Amino acid sequence: MKIEQNTVVSLTYTLTNETTGQQVEQTTNENPLVFLLGVGALMPAFENELMGKTTGDTFDFSIAADEAYGQFEEGHIVNIPVNVFHDENGQMDTETIKVGGSVPMVDNEGNHMRGTVREVSAEHVRMDFNHPMAGQDLHFKGEITDVRAATKDELDHGHVHGPHGHHH
Repeated sequence: MKIEQNTVVSLTYTLTNETTGQQVEQTTNENPLVFLLGVGALMPAFENELMGKTTGDTFDFSIAADEAYGQFEEGHIVNIPVNVFHDENGQMDTETIKVGGSVPMVDNEGNHMRGTVREVSAEHVRMDFNHPMAGQDLHFKGEITDVRAATKDELDHGHVHGPHGHHH
């Protein structure tokens, strides 16, 4: 079966920074990436590169930053008053709110986002809301390990069920 809209794809890959060659992540046969193609869970450019491939096919492609996680934007780095991070006792969780820490947050419109702490001072916490791979051209190399038609439940729910997928 070929990879197309509404197929469940299992694959292994190595992701590197195209410019530096530094490995970012790697999946294995024991823990592959398994996803339902076409529901918006992955970068469209990634899914497009896989279209038409079948079990056993290999892939080797790059995705420019603009089609991956976007360019790094200085405007996505903001100072947030330190009291926003205080609990009901006026204390801050210094295990979570520390330089390099990743913090889930919600903006004024209710949008969920994740920020990285860049600096903590007495007045503010400097947060970076760029994706950690923003501004990076990405290189993927791997192999398709399985392709199958999605079940009706998977299509209704918008995600894969069973091994390496979602369990209800």
